[in-house]
Amino acid sequence: MAVGLSGFAFGVTSAGSGLSLLQTCALSLLVFTGASQFALVGALAAGGNPFTAAAGAFFLGVRNAFYGLRLSQLLALPRAVRPFAAQWVIDETTAVALAQSTRRGARIGFTVTGLTLYLLWNLTTLLGALGADALGDTDAWGLDAAGPAVFLALLAPMLKTFTERAVAALAVVLGLGLLPVLPAGVPVLVAALAAPAVLWAEGRRARSRRGTDGSEPAGDHEDHEDADAHGTAHRNDHDAHEEDR
Repeated sequence: MAVGLSGFAFGVTSAGSGLSLLQTCALSLLVFTGASQFALVGALAAGGNPFTAAAGAFFLGVRNAFYGLRLSQLLALPRAVRPFAAQWVIDETTAVALAQSTRRGARIGFTVTGLTLYLLWNLTTLLGALGADALGDTDAWGLDAAGPAVFLALLAPMLKTFTERAVAALAVVLGLGLLPVLPAGVPVLVAALAAPAVLWAEGRRARSRRGTDGSEPAGDHEDHEDADAHGTAHRNDHDAHEEDR
């Protein structure tokens, strides 16, 4: 329902920005990522250059490439199916697929979510574009907030560890803080640096802690234990062989 409201809002906004009914529907059919579509029509409505508007929309859509890298491993779809499945790699399908405990569940979640959202998004885009004149100012309705609200609701339960929450918090700070000073789409890409930054800080803190207490890394300790166990087993085999002789 929330995605349908966003699709309706996009149809109205796109038509109000001067795009034709065919252009509006083509964007939803071919692009199918709300943030990029809203960025494109928003820039055009503000009088921006079409190429600049398209560049901002492209930068916002880059995140789907990172989703695709993760989903390609999780879903392990046949090669012939992957180009079609790539069209449905968006925030919601990724979140639903990653929330499943099995590969079969992930495939079902991805397929059902992608199919229903694609059909509903395009249908409501058409309805919004047709009813743009009757609805009036979409800002007064606040329909553009429906999509981000759904994504946050899907994301929040997945932030279970301190590291995950720290990455999310830093990404929010970077994205919102840089929004007034960088071109559209660039703050989203900069916010992606939150993950390596937090992981680097975690690794440095872990190394500092080991250096302070003088303990060795868990992996080295396990390697020593394995070596001792292997040596003990070898000696036992040698003793048994000598006893047989």
